[in-house]
Amino acid sequence: MRLIPFLLTFLFMFQPKGEIKNMVPVDDGSKVTFTIKNFGIAVNGTLKGLEGNINFDPNALETSSFDVTVKAATIDTDNGMRDASLKQDYFQVENHPLIRLVSSKIELTDKSSQGFYNFTGKLTIKGITKEVSFPFQATRLGENLVFTGNFAINRLDFKVGESSSILSNKVNISLKVLTRKK
Repeated sequence: MRLIPFLLTFLFMFQPKGEIKNMVPVDDGSKVTFTIKNFGIAVNGTLKGLEGNINFDPNALETSSFDVTVKAATIDTDNGMRDASLKQDYFQVENHPLIRLVSSKIELTDKSSQGFYNFTGKLTIKGITKEVSFPFQATRLGENLVFTGNFAINRLDFKVGESSSILSNKVNISLKVLTRKK
């Protein structure tokens, strides 16, 4: 019985071979999550409203690009009072409705044959843009691709809140982006 899930995974998840281009992220089926420590306890949250354009060809990484956004007002930590404060005080969503990630370079890694690549680009939160770099994996799911990656930012670099002894500055971000062809 354990062999069946393995075979299904093998059939539907294999590494891209090339010629996957011009895609859009699919909000349903994708996950943008974050974790931050508050009073030493991990607080998890999600963001929705994923939109943008992705052009990815594993055989032509120099022409590959990502330009995606999520809606800051969709922040959800499963606590309505905290979410309201985050939207108004921390992210100021009325003035800064989108969080944007745009690639400047996609590169091979030593694990590229296993679908791993490196992303370098610009992350914009509250009108402040900083460079980020992180490894990601691209896997096929039928006719579509799924991109997964993790990275960390310092929330103070983007003026998200103020310095605090109870709230960590480090925010871990996890991406699982399902795509479909345009």
